[in-house]
Amino acid sequence: MIGTGVFTSLGFQLIDIQSAPVIMMLWLVGGVSALCGALSYAELGAALPRSGGEYHFLTEIYHPSAGFISGWVSATVGFAAPTALAALTFGSYLNSSGLGVDPVWLATTAIVALTAAHCSTHRHSGGTQTGFTLLKLLLIVLFSAAALTLSPSEQHTRFIWDSEATTLLGSGAFAVSLIYVNYAYSGWNAATYISGELAAPQRSLPWVLVVSTAVVAALYCLLNFVFLSVAPMEAMVGKVEVGVIAAEFAFGPRLGTFMGLLLALLLISTISAMILAGPRVLHRIGQDYPRFAPLARENRDGIPVTAILLQSGTALAFLWTASFEQILVFSGATMALNTFATVLGLFILRWRQPQLSRPFHVTFYPITPLIFLGITGWTLMYVVLQRPVEALISAAIVASGGVFYWLVTRHEHPDL
Repeated sequence: MIGTGVFTSLGFQLIDIQSAPVIMMLWLVGGVSALCGALSYAELGAALPRSGGEYHFLTEIYHPSAGFISGWVSATVGFAAPTALAALTFGSYLNSSGLGVDPVWLATTAIVALTAAHCSTHRHSGGTQTGFTLLKLLLIVLFSAAALTLSPSEQHTRFIWDSEATTLLGSGAFAVSLIYVNYAYSGWNAATYISGELAAPQRSLPWVLVVSTAVVAALYCLLNFVFLSVAPMEAMVGKVEVGVIAAEFAFGPRLGTFMGLLLALLLISTISAMILAGPRVLHRIGQDYPRFAPLARENRDGIPVTAILLQSGTALAFLWTASFEQILVFSGATMALNTFATVLGLFILRWRQPQLSRPFHVTFYPITPLIFLGITGWTLMYVVLQRPVEALISAAIVASGGVFYWLVTRHEHPDL
């Protein structure tokens, strides 16, 4: 899934790293990490084929409390926060065309409209997502080809590896910037949240995860190469709307504005995908915990409408109460911690249940999951060291999930 981060995070990376080859290495390392994570999730999803993603995996591998906390994280930071960020980015890009409407109101309209679409039927819901995804792929390819062809050559950034680049590669700045990149890649695990709705998930889920992640990684590297090639780095430092800036340098103000509108259309599919996948976690919580039974309610087409409405409402609350940058860092760190625990669980599940049917085995085990754990753990370590405030917020979110679990289970036991 192509998310918000690829259209917004480059400006934040350039604050500490103004080296084009190092920026490209960020996206390459992030892609390798996401692919290793997808392969690990593919084995887990094929062995434990039920919707819910990390909530389901951690419940089965560790303890119901771990699953609940993961579901708490996924339902708030994991999906509601990125939905708000994607919608706000959509509003900002659309407003850059001179529309003159508050981006927050544009973002609100997008969330409400797509929520209504996904509360209809599976056919309409899937058709909405498929259509926007195909449009997104086409526009990225056309934008990249046109920008590289039409941009004045004197504005191209030089991709030269030097001693400074080597120093940056192992620095804390590189590790922390991976949070932005990993946030952009964070949709690679989305298929596990709806695996129970896939036909033959043991066979289809691994291919969906691996192929989609590989395609997204290639597109992310291409798009960032284009951004860096057509626009000066100093023009994008600290900016959110890097796509519009790159388009203006490549095509001029008028065509740049038009491309801003097209890029805004790309973000609709990101909002759509988040609204589609995330509520499945809340749906599972409703099935497993009697006090949350309303979350498991489905309409006649089997869509968890209550869960969808709750998550969209949470996204709207984020949208109207917090800034873009506030959400980006701590949500990225929290989601990284969530996926770290899940991939670590792959080793535990193999040890505890060696006879469990595994239609798919992760390629190059144990190297593949260890690569993911190493990259993610290194990133989280530097977030704690260099961004302690955001690290504390992440810890508080996880701790609040534990407290909430205790409150809802002290007089009852989940039906697991």
